[in-house]
Amino acid sequence: APAPAPAPAPASAEAADDVPVTMNGDRILELTLGPLQKPELADSIVELFKEIEGLGTIDPIDGGMPQDGLRRFRVTTPSSDADLLDLFGFHVAREEVQLRPWSGERVAPGYGFYPNAPGSPMTEEDPGFGFFDNAPGAPGASTQPPTEAAAPAVAAGAPKAAGKAEGKAPAATLEASSIRVSVEKVDQLINLMGELVITQAMLAQNSTHLDPVLYQSMVSGLTALDRNTRDLQEAVMSIRMIPMQTVFSRFPRMLRDLASKLGKQVELVTQGEATELDKSLVEKITDPLTHLVRNSCDHGIEMPEERRAKGKPEVGTITLAASHQGGSIVIEVRDDGKGLSREKLLKKARERGLHAPDSLSDGEVWALIFEPGFSTAEVVTDVSGRGVGMDVVKKNIASLGGTVEIDSAEGYGMRVAVRLPLTLAIMDGMSVGVGDEVYILPLSSVVESFQVGENVIKTVGGSGRVVEVREEYMPVLELEQLFHVPRSNDEHASEIMVVIEAEGGRIALLVDELIGQQQVVVKNLEANYRKVDDISGATIMGDGRVALILDVGSLVRRSRH
Repeated sequence: APAPAPAPAPASAEAADDVPVTMNGDRILELTLGPLQKPELADSIVELFKEIEGLGTIDPIDGGMPQDGLRRFRVTTPSSDADLLDLFGFHVAREEVQLRPWSGERVAPGYGFYPNAPGSPMTEEDPGFGFFDNAPGAPGASTQPPTEAAAPAVAAGAPKAAGKAEGKAPAATLEASSIRVSVEKVDQLINLMGELVITQAMLAQNSTHLDPVLYQSMVSGLTALDRNTRDLQEAVMSIRMIPMQTVFSRFPRMLRDLASKLGKQVELVTQGEATELDKSLVEKITDPLTHLVRNSCDHGIEMPEERRAKGKPEVGTITLAASHQGGSIVIEVRDDGKGLSREKLLKKARERGLHAPDSLSDGEVWALIFEPGFSTAEVVTDVSGRGVGMDVVKKNIASLGGTVEIDSAEGYGMRVAVRLPLTLAIMDGMSVGVGDEVYILPLSSVVESFQVGENVIKTVGGSGRVVEVREEYMPVLELEQLFHVPRSNDEHASEIMVVIEAEGGRIALLVDELIGQQQVVVKNLEANYRKVDDISGATIMGDGRVALILDVGSLVRRSRH
């Protein structure tokens, strides 16, 4: 009988009628992903199978290394192809996913040769389950040595073993390229780095009295030490930095479950996943971000019918974006839902006995939702009414030295921006002197400095003082008065102004002198002493004295009030 022509593997999942099935009814599929712009997206697909119970199992058949830009897996699952494609669509584009029946353990008749194809065996009869003429062991085989044509039979018979053998070497290399270290060791390294920065600052300060001609080699050595210390500090700090992808990756599934529970259609868009943040901050920012995303889904995004009536697409969009701005990282949660209602917020505030006149600006009205226990939900559900309000979110972020800003347009959506310092350990600062005291300003907040001329400072409303800088008036704060710095009678008054910026506002600080720019090691003042208003921390100067680091955001808020 002529050999039956083997059916080619179906090109799409829909045509896969001959998918192999396990004993308990699960289907076995071959999943191909790619070409992927980011190979790590394949890992998020693997994570799906770990997170979702009953989805099945997934095993790499490429040794964990991309081949031709593609990743290949063996999937055993009870789910349909359509369900799998929907799930994978949260992480990779549909066109990057291919599902085929698993063929690794089955060999098609004739070893994949089509009739009359070049190189295929020219036989009319069944050649005995793939034995070629005169092959050793074939029925009626002669004693001839095996022909070269027998090679495909060996290769085709063991694709799985070959895949395993190939996979071992890359997997071992991959494992050796990273190392797992406890957080305590990294913290100890950062503390030692801080001490080194202080010691280097001390040496640099003492060397200013040396004659650069006599001690030329020492001065050049100290300059090299300064450069190497800075490079080492950046390298050590980068060990603690992890990408925001680790935070963002937990939201797609949570949002999918939440949207189906509420009967809404929501799409999650993430931007800036590669933006890095200190590990300690990543752990603490996850809960506040989770609350903001749940709020957007529950209160912000409307039901599909309501969105259609407003002329919006039925599928709402929630955007998570992370970006660097100066010395801070800004994480935004945006939605295109109904936004905040000014009237509803004012009405609710008055019901709760809060002072809420109609003259409040939009920003001040939005800030009302940070009041303890404040909620605009008509119906309290288990989604958002969990006893955790926006006041807790703001408190948690403030404890990390961050701020929360809200912007909204009724009917178009709202935006919540969380601004956090990049790291809590070492920063660039500018030292300023007032009397005998030294204060540190974060360099990222300093805009400019200038000499104060006569009659530049104007008095407003009897007590407020302002200064005009390039046709813009800004409040003036005297650090001498703010911190009650003692001053002898013969000392001159402050004559230098430093303009600082924070939370969208600028103020001018009156100081005696600018000492210079330097790296400072931030020491927690609360842990070692107590909380002090307008001070975010302290540092040790090169001469061993303690200098206070000013809380720029607090100073700007003080000037507003």
